Amino acid sequence: MKAPAELTKNQALVLDALSHAEGPLSAYTILDRLRDDGFRAPLQVYRALEKLQELGLVHRLESINAFVACAHPHDHHQELIAFAICENCGKVDEFSDEMVEERLGRWAKAHDFRPSKTTIEIRGACRTCSSA
Repeated sequence: MKAPAELTKNQALVLDALSHAEGPLSAYTILDRLRDDGFRAPLQVYRALEKLQELGLVHRLESINAFVACAHPHDHHQELIAFAICENCGKVDEFSDEMVEERLGRWAKAHDFRPSKTTIEIRGACRTCSSA
């Protein structure tokens, strides 16, 4: 993924590390991978990740406390994004589902609940791992 021009050097380096990773990376793994590029402290990584999340270029996987580059950074017509995480190989598939988003929206409205964030993560075995 080509980094947008408005990114700082650190943000571009973090995005590049995530874009070329085989799977999700923790902030400390990103720090280790970027030490040769001048990263010395976790705060440098966390600041970059925070901005990249704000821009919709990176997602945090809550259940494993790791980050992935957005698979569709310019196609966020859906508010709700879900992730299927393989517990064997670490592969992450990002997807959105209008039906799930609609049902959650109806539930929230019926219960006068105002969600600030929705994260759906499905953990299990991907097609390759489940057929092995």
